[in-house]
Amino acid sequence: MTQGRSIRLFLVDGTPNGLLTAEIMNWTGHVLTGPRSRLSELVQRPECGRTGIYFLVGADPEGDLRPLVYIGESDDVATRLKQHNRPEDKGGKDFWERVCLITSKDQNLTKAHVKYLESLLIQKAGAVGRCKLANGTAHEYVGLPESDRADMAFFIEQVRTVLPVLGLDFLRSTTKISPSPGLERQAPTELEPNQSVSVSPRLKMEVKRQNIVAFAQEVEGEFVVLEGSLARGEWIDLKHNYRHLYKQLCDEGVLVDDGNGFKMFTRDYGFTSPSSAAAAVAGRAANGRVDWKVEATGQTYADWQDQQVNAAAAMPNESV
Repeated sequence: MTQGRSIRLFLVDGTPNGLLTAEIMNWTGHVLTGPRSRLSELVQRPECGRTGIYFLVGADPEGDLRPLVYIGESDDVATRLKQHNRPEDKGGKDFWERVCLITSKDQNLTKAHVKYLESLLIQKAGAVGRCKLANGTAHEYVGLPESDRADMAFFIEQVRTVLPVLGLDFLRSTTKISPSPGLERQAPTELEPNQSVSVSPRLKMEVKRQNIVAFAQEVEGEFVVLEGSLARGEWIDLKHNYRHLYKQLCDEGVLVDDGNGFKMFTRDYGFTSPSSAAAAVAGRAANGRVDWKVEATGQTYADWQDQQVNAAAAMPNESV
C-alpha cells in the first residue's frame, strides 16, 4: 500500500463553480482552472502572465462521447486564451467550456520546458485515448538537457496526479491486466506513480444463446473488459443510449470483427460501470451487477461486492 498524498484546493471566490487553484506538497507546479464564463476574471490572475501549459476542454461538436481537448503552451497564457476566445471564423475555438492552466510557483519554467511538456502531453493524451485531441500531431521536441528532461518527466506525473482530482481524466492511463482472457491473470502493469493496486477477482459474462464470453476485472474503481473478450456483432437495442458507446468502440477499433460474426476487444478497455461494460458485450442494455459473475465461484458481481462491504464493516476500527 502506498502512502497518501495531500492536494491543496482553493476556491478563489468561495464558489465550487468558479476559479479553483490546486497545489501538491513538494511540487513547484501551480494549477488554475475555471469555466469559460469566468475567463475575464481568470486572465487577470498573475498566473496567466507566466510561462505555462494549458488545456481547453469541452464537448465534441461531432458527437464523440469523449471530451475534446486542446493542449497548448505560451510565454503569456492570458494573451493566448484571449485569442482562443475569439469566434472561430476569427481564429478562435468555439468548442471549449473549461480551461486549466499549469505554471510554476518558482517561475522556473522556460519556453523550452513548456514546448517539451506540450509535446509529451499531446503524445500521452493520444496514447491514453480518453479524449479526442483538437491538436494535430505532436511535434518531437528534444531540445532539453538530460537533467531538464528528468525534471519535466516528474512534472508531468504530478500533472497526471492532480488533473483527475479536478475532474479531468484524459491523461489517466487504463491499467493493463493481461494479454488475453485465456491466460492466467497477471499483476497489473502501466500503473500511475504512487498508485496502489486494487484488483477484483476475474469476472466472466456469458450471452449463452450467442456463445459470447467476455472477461473483466475492476481495477482502481474502473471496470476493465479484457483484451480478447467477445461481444455481439451488432447493436440490437435501438432505443438505448449505450448504442452510441458501442458505435464509438467500433469506430475507434476497440471492437473489431473476429471473422465469426462477433466483435472482439482488441485491447483492455475501461468502462465507468459494470452495466456499460455488459451492454457493450451484449449489444443491448444489460444489468452488469448481475450479468458479470466471479469466474471461480459463479457469484454475481453484486453479491461479491456486498460480501466485500460486509467483511470490511465487520473488521475492527484501527486508530491511525
